[in-house]
Amino acid sequence: MSGEKSASQGRITLLQPGMLWQRVKEQTEYALTKQALLTIPTEFEFVEQDGVCFLVRVLSNLVRKDAAKKEQLKQIVRPGKEFNPFLPYEQDLFVADLSDTHVCILNKYNVVDYHLLIITRAFEEQESLLTLEDFAAVQACLAEIDGLVFYNGGKVAGASQRHKHLQLVPLPFIPSGSQIPIEPLLASAKFQSSITTIPRFPFVNAYTRLNVKNIESPLATTEVTFECYRTLLKNVGIENAPGSENKQSAPYNLLVTRQWMLIVPRSQESFESISVNSLGFAGSLFVKNEQQMQLLKDIGPMTLLKKVAKSVSSEQ
Repeated sequence: MSGEKSASQGRITLLQPGMLWQRVKEQTEYALTKQALLTIPTEFEFVEQDGVCFLVRVLSNLVRKDAAKKEQLKQIVRPGKEFNPFLPYEQDLFVADLSDTHVCILNKYNVVDYHLLIITRAFEEQESLLTLEDFAAVQACLAEIDGLVFYNGGKVAGASQRHKHLQLVPLPFIPSGSQIPIEPLLASAKFQSSITTIPRFPFVNAYTRLNVKNIESPLATTEVTFECYRTLLKNVGIENAPGSENKQSAPYNLLVTRQWMLIVPRSQESFESISVNSLGFAGSLFVKNEQQMQLLKDIGPMTLLKKVAKSVSSEQ
């Protein structure tokens, strides 16, 4: 069930086209039977602000996740060595080889069903700018799964691991809801060029639609989306950090679907104890308990996003 052995020997067997979703479902069932997949139960409700019905989940059993992580660290980490859950990744979570640089695995502590991680085989920092190879892996997944791919660019943007990983959650977020809660705001974008902003977002952002339907070559699709990403970064003032090979100059969140791409620069990881990652800017937030839920209702979810993003007034 592993692709790692073949990778180390230079014999990577890539999944046949059209088989990824089947593999995800099969491996999910297998991982559940092996107790390798530790789903975190949640309750949810909608909290509306500024025309968006934010989906807010209460992570009712984070104690289980924290306890499991501590036990894992005890068994694996040597003194003075930082733990990396992706080197090696758990074989029971392996889904598919995407390329000679990336694999797809299940998210061990999933809140959403079929939550996938797209990870680099070799260690790269989570504060690295994304590469053409990263986007090739993303496109391989989006070609077969209608989902939201996101990247938490650094700890301030909500990343919990240093090893570079993108994530994918299938759409819709919940069966009875809209595909993505922020969709009503996307219609307000006015295009004078290929890049614009979502004007109803009260923070710095850059947005583009992806016109790749008529591009037949997967490589050409990858190149187009990669160039869109680079252009979005430039629009929000993020570049290669001075003196580094490929390190981002500032933290940010990236969201990618089959139809569009959005980047939001970050100013802080949390506000009033509520943490935010990329999913927050899609309209999906997580709180740890009912106290945080009430706090979020008092603050307002859009106001929370404004507090952790880069304010429009501070834009250079």
